[in-house]
Amino acid sequence: LPRPVGAHYRWGMGTPVGSNAEGVGDDAVRRATGRDRDEWFALLDRSGAVAWAHQPIAEWLVAEQRVDPWWAQSLTVAYEQARGIRRPGQRQDGTFEASVSRTVELGTEAALRALAAIVTLQLDVDPLALNLTAKHPTARFPLEGGEFVLASASPLDDGRSSIGLTWGRMPDDSRLAEVKARMREWLQAVG
Repeated sequence: LPRPVGAHYRWGMGTPVGSNAEGVGDDAVRRATGRDRDEWFALLDRSGAVAWAHQPIAEWLVAEQRVDPWWAQSLTVAYEQARGIRRPGQRQDGTFEASVSRTVELGTEAALRALAAIVTLQLDVDPLALNLTAKHPTARFPLEGGEFVLASASPLDDGRSSIGLTWGRMPDDSRLAEVKARMREWLQAVG
């Protein structure tokens, strides 16, 4: 099965994947959690969290600090990235993942069908699973070495859909920027 070809990127070169903190501003963090990231990071440092695994940090934020579970995960990833425990795009298991999304003027089933057709053409592989009946339909494409591409579509209130692609289980971060650029092209091809 084909893998991306072309220039390879190393961390700090090319267009790296952004950190968790780049996606959500400090004002939003403060409104949702009562503190900004720096305050949370200082509290986590005082608690010894730099030596903890991912799950205990998130659980501590939820149980001890009463942070909403979604925000606890976001803060945990941001903390791990800020302290050099996890790199941008890195999953808890050590593999890397890149994701992109956009809004289209299609219903969810039509959007996923269109996106799956483009991914099938680009990768020259049929989806292993295509779930069109779920509220958030998905199509999963297996790649060599255990990597995968997941296509998804989610309904929006105005009849449009948010479509997304995730390329997962990459062994390192050398292709993150390249993969994101490639997947953005695929999204742009969906009506």
